[in-house]
Amino acid sequence: MVTPHGDCWVITDGAAGNQRQALALAEMLGMPIRHLQLEPRAPWSWLAPRLTAGARLALDATQGRQFAPPWPAVAIGCGRSAALYTRLLRPLSGGRCYTVQILDPRVDPRHWDTVIVPQHDQLTGRNVIRLLGSLNPVDEAWLQDGRDADPAFASLPRPRVGVLLGGPRKGVTFNESYIDQLISHLHARRRQEGGSLLVMASRRTPPALVERVRQGLGDVPGLVWAGHDDGSNPYPGVLGWADRLVVTPDSVNMLSEACAVGCPVHTFVLGSLPAKLERFHKSLRDVGLLHPLDATNTPPVPPLRVTATIAATLRDLIALRQRQTP
Repeated sequence: MVTPHGDCWVITDGAAGNQRQALALAEMLGMPIRHLQLEPRAPWSWLAPRLTAGARLALDATQGRQFAPPWPAVAIGCGRSAALYTRLLRPLSGGRCYTVQILDPRVDPRHWDTVIVPQHDQLTGRNVIRLLGSLNPVDEAWLQDGRDADPAFASLPRPRVGVLLGGPRKGVTFNESYIDQLISHLHARRRQEGGSLLVMASRRTPPALVERVRQGLGDVPGLVWAGHDDGSNPYPGVLGWADRLVVTPDSVNMLSEACAVGCPVHTFVLGSLPAKLERFHKSLRDVGLLHPLDATNTPPVPPLRVTATIAATLRDLIALRQRQTP
């Protein structure tokens, strides 16, 4: 394995999903990492990454001191704000910084050396790498670390069912009625097979709906975690110990991470989904990775783990550039 020389900047905004993808990829490159959280003020935040003029001045003083030479050998960004600064790094570094952008930047991908997008974005280009799902750190070592961190989950009744809750997004039904029906389905399945429920809310889950889940599942063995008031984050342990996972349909990142575990993954959709998100769901269903909530015949399929493969491809591309650049 060839490890590129120099350091790697990871550039994101404050979104946890963007940070997770960019850091997962960077860590697999094996380079020293520096994480910059850059959030430009308006109008650059509105027009990123199109409006590049004056973009360095759009950062506050602390962020401006971070985004300064010496420039990195590699920069990996995720999200539109990050795309503005990974785009700038190519000319600022005189072409020496290899720039990688995760997710569709909504402008010509030729402004970066490599653009990595999910298949359902339908972006094409000579330097575009398309993948099913999203980048994430989930592999056997990560899952084992999760089990080691939360060994008490081993004593819960089986099947241990992890339930991952996202939140509202445009075109997706995620309200009290949705939560009530999800709770009803979970109880019905548990009456058939027993077991326990490990429920993980996200930052996007409305507190009122979290409380509804607590009340609706309060008599079931397991846990409901919605933040640090519930203790340390057991997310890796939940995925590591789960015999089955139930994931709300709204989050590509959560569905991708669930499908990387290697156990059956189910979702519950109320109504329809936006076209792009439905394409993603269909891609997972077509390869046997995603099932309806009441499905019981779920033949095993290989887990969805693409980050290491993409990191290997990226290492080769970066190493080739570095050999060609004096």
